[in-house]
Amino acid sequence: MITIWGRANSVNVQKVLWCCDELVLPYERIDAGMQFGRNNEPEYLAMNPTGRIPTLVDGDFVLWESNSILRYLALQYGPPSNLLYPAEPKTRAAIDRWLDWTLTTLQLAERPVFWSIVRTPAAERDQAALAKDLQAVGALWKMLDTHLQGRFFFETDTFTLADVVLGAYAKRWFGLEGIERPSLPNLERWYSRLATRPGFRKYVDLPLT
Repeated sequence: MITIWGRANSVNVQKVLWCCDELVLPYERIDAGMQFGRNNEPEYLAMNPTGRIPTLVDGDFVLWESNSILRYLALQYGPPSNLLYPAEPKTRAAIDRWLDWTLTTLQLAERPVFWSIVRTPAAERDQAALAKDLQAVGALWKMLDTHLQGRFFFETDTFTLADVVLGAYAKRWFGLEGIERPSLPNLERWYSRLATRPGFRKYVDLPLT
């Protein structure tokens, strides 16, 4: 049985849980991080010295970094066709760039907006900084909207890990209340397709907390 350490409202944990659902892969999840603690305890740090979540334990194999976990699960437990993470080098590289870009660019731009609106009382927000941050992350979503022109999914005609990762962050973007968003028709159509997937509804389409 696979064990996943991490709280259910973490976007990085949600990606992994959604992937498990797509692979029909059973697992046990243990709450860790923020109000649950545990991630700074010696037992956890022995598995994951970064003290972050999620951490995957599969038998005697331990892995951290959410996108690395996604790749491992798709390779280890995906079907021979492996549409989530195809073997063809150019297709896989195209998927990988989105997994990398999400961590290096989108997550860094999204985090201050999420923390300001969802996890900071309104009276304590820096409105000027928030407006600037919203403009920056909105520009990234407009870029993604352009990429999706004429596409059903991000890199192939079928759902892949690129859609898992970007879909988890799209929930945060579309789930924020009280903000103005640029027109994103292609992104909205793609997001509506994700919203029909059971794993998205169960693990990602939750109230933002």
